[in-house]
Amino acid sequence: MTDLKNKTLFITGASRGIGLAIAERAAADGANIAIAAKTDQPHPKLPGTIHTAAKAVEAAGGKALPLVCDIRDQEQVQRAVEQTAEHFGGIDICINNASAISLTGTLDTPAKRYDLMHQVNARGTYLVSQACIPYLKKADNPHVLMLSPPLDLQPKWFGPHVAYTMAKYGMSLCVLGMAEEFADDGIAFNALWPRTGIATAAIDLIGGQELREHCRTPDIVADAAYVILTRPAGEFSGHFCMDDLILAEAGITDFSGYAVDPGKDLWPDFFIPDDMPAPPGSMGNGHQ
Repeated sequence: MTDLKNKTLFITGASRGIGLAIAERAAADGANIAIAAKTDQPHPKLPGTIHTAAKAVEAAGGKALPLVCDIRDQEQVQRAVEQTAEHFGGIDICINNASAISLTGTLDTPAKRYDLMHQVNARGTYLVSQACIPYLKKADNPHVLMLSPPLDLQPKWFGPHVAYTMAKYGMSLCVLGMAEEFADDGIAFNALWPRTGIATAAIDLIGGQELREHCRTPDIVADAAYVILTRPAGEFSGHFCMDDLILAEAGITDFSGYAVDPGKDLWPDFFIPDDMPAPPGSMGNGHQ
């Protein structure tokens, strides 16, 4: 398989950021994109809606189906998945990108915030995957991709924000379990995680423009996702992938074009295992 032409992708949280970047990369091949997200009307603090994303997908060369979908609601998830399959004639790929974050300690994380992260990250990923699987079983090269980290159980990833870590690792546990459960069905389940901070609205809320300048663009994650999604599903499943390592395996040696500001040092992301070092020369100040 060489491209995603005519493939149908169901992407959660695709109205902006990494989800939208993955959608646009697939659309460049002529893919069909179901944009499943909550933002129907402009948000006061966050850019983009499902409708602006649909226009971006179509401008990139794909077909778009904007769907209002809160993945915490099982009925909304089921309805959105069914609408996608009916509209495009099936589903080939499921991207679990939607996520909630709160980098707070135990005493500063109220139950409402804890519940939000677990309902969106762990439970939402489970429900969306569950709803897509019957359609994926009928696809030629079915993939499910979680935007979640490697399962690295070092205390340093838990101590500062145990609730968030638990919720993100819940997404990764879906990869671990579902890859095994559906191996005989030929459905690939993999995780993808960025080595550095990615310049998205979430980064802006955490650290503003100063932090953004030390990040890479969402394009690096989109390009890495593309490499994974075009691999034979039966041969690549159950992996926890790092964006730059996937691209290095595909022959990319110069990562400077992904830096927001090539002159600034890159800010490392959370959850990077010690045994997954960066490709030689890919970090530093963005230059090779």
